[in-house]
Parts: sequence; C-alpha cells; structure tokens
Amino acid sequence: MKVYVDTSVLLRIVFGERSPLRQWRSIDVAISSEIIRVEALRTFDRARLSAKLSDEEVAERRGNLLDVLSGFHLARLDRAVLRRAAEPFPTALRTLDALHLSTALLARREHPSLVLATHDEELARAARAVGLRVLGARSA
Repeated sequence: MKVYVDTSVLLRIVFGERSPLRQWRSIDVAISSEIIRVEALRTFDRARLSAKLSDEEVAERRGNLLDVLSGFHLARLDRAVLRRAAEPFPTALRTLDALHLSTALLARREHPSLVLATHDEELARAARAVGLRVLGARSA
C-alpha cells in the first residue's frame, strides 16, 4: 500500500502512543513532505524543554525517528507545493497541514492509488474533500 504519512501518525509510532495507525505494517511505500522531519524533531525538543522527556529518552526516540524516516520517500518543499498550499481548499486548514495535503495531492499524480494517513481530523476532512482516501482519523 502506498501511503502519504503525516507527522501525527509518525509521532504515535515513535512515541508508542495509544491507537497507532492500524495499517502501519501494511505500508509498502511511505511518502511524506520533508517538513515531517522538522515537525517531529521540534516536538521532541518541546518535550525535552518542558521536562516531559529526559535527554536520554529524546536521544533514543530521535534515533528511532530517524531510522523510520530513512525508509520514507520525502518530497521536497518546492514551488509547486507552495503554490498549491496557497490556493483555497474546500475546508479550513492550517498552514503545515496545507503543505502536507498539497504534497500528497502532487504525489498522487505519480502514485494514483495513494492514500493519506493522519490522526488529525481537520486534515482528514480536507483530504476527503479533495478526493483522497484517509486512514487513521476517527471518522475514517
């Protein structure tokens, strides 16, 4: 299965949180925007600074994150993505989610069967509104 993975899905896996994506092990090709790395590492840094994670936990989970990401196809944040993200969407969408959805839409040109995996309800709603199949969100 070819899946566009957003940061919420990756973080649940790396942090070992409840309700990870059921289909995680069925992903043959994982695609995401290169911003996934930045978003995930910023989350680790915030957790470290707020004392929710020790330096040792951050180092271990950061290593796990980088290992997982090494198997991803990361799409560049290029002009085409930025242009699409600046265009209207049928539902409300935050900036980083617009970048993820724009990347997924452009990746779908090369991978017509691409589905989007997210735990973010707003992103899931917008993805469905533009015709993407969604995994992970409660109403999926």
